[in-house]
Amino acid sequence: MMGNTAALEAFDTLTLSTRLGEACRARGASVTAAESCTGGGVAHAITEIAGSSGYFETGYVTYSNAAKTRQLGVPEATLERHGAVSREVVNAMVAGACRDSGASLAVAISGVAGPGGGSEAKPVGTVWLAWGDSIAQEAVCRHFEGDRHAVREQALRAALAGLIVRLEGEPAAQEKLFER
Repeated sequence: MMGNTAALEAFDTLTLSTRLGEACRARGASVTAAESCTGGGVAHAITEIAGSSGYFETGYVTYSNAAKTRQLGVPEATLERHGAVSREVVNAMVAGACRDSGASLAVAISGVAGPGGGSEAKPVGTVWLAWGDSIAQEAVCRHFEGDRHAVREQALRAALAGLIVRLEGEPAAQEKLFER
């Protein structure tokens, strides 16, 4: 689905948040966000739209590993084995956020925004994003360019675009997502 999100990512966050709200209302969906490196940016963008309380009840800013475990149920062993910036962790964040909030769809973000904190394996700009629910998740690793602000902004737009694509996707996929 990455190809579908690329065109959307060119839009500003207000446009993306507006479209996300329209998609949620049209489908009776609710969304939540489990955020690390974006520090609540997704929740902020979603709640910039009047009426967002109809589809967004709560979000999670889990910057530390302890918060990921405590608030979202990410197993400590998963964090130790794979690190916070990994497919396994963002998938667990999505599952935990949906379980706790009751939302039908979640996005999770964990990355290295910089300027420090990067490594050879996970350089600055490495961001894992996942979308899904408590049962099934889909994750992607992105490598964003720029300074801390630019990395966080690109991750935010990718997160919103991914939610939109999953809500506006094929009708069969939508039915599967919301039949649970």
